Amino acid sequence: PFLRLLEAQLQDQRREHEEEVEALKNQVDAVKEEMEKQQEAFLQTLQLSPEAQVEFGLQQEITRLTNENLDLKELLEKLEKNEKKLKKQLKIYMKKDQDFGAFQTVVPAERRQHERHMQAAVQRKEKEFQGMLEYYKEDEPLLIQNLIT
Repeated sequence: PFLRLLEAQLQDQRREHEEEVEALKNQVDAVKEEMEKQQEAFLQTLQLSPEAQVEFGLQQEITRLTNENLDLKELLEKLEKNEKKLKKQLKIYMKKDQDFGAFQTVVPAERRQHERHMQAAVQRKEKEFQGMLEYYKEDEPLLIQNLIT
């Protein structure tokens, strides 16, 4: 049984290795193909007049910059989507915190003192935060209250 297990693991590793090698071969082929295309384009530009070479170079740069801009726009859209999602989560957590704060006002004073004593006994893990805090103007009193408590 143990040898079979080892043999199965070895076969899995061999299969994974072969898949990785195949993927790397495909990448090498793609890079070779791209290099050949660039070499052909370079040889064609050498046959052009100096003005045509400059124009071709500008066209290549425009194409590169356009592709780069599209990639950056896509990244920006992803980040904006993530920002909206995080803002929604923040609102949900703030609402839960408000609800929890309202619940604590109902708790008897002696229990709160016991909880404070227990909180003092628990050591907190220090975290280092950097940056600014963004908040809505109407949330300022709640924010100040939470900072104080």
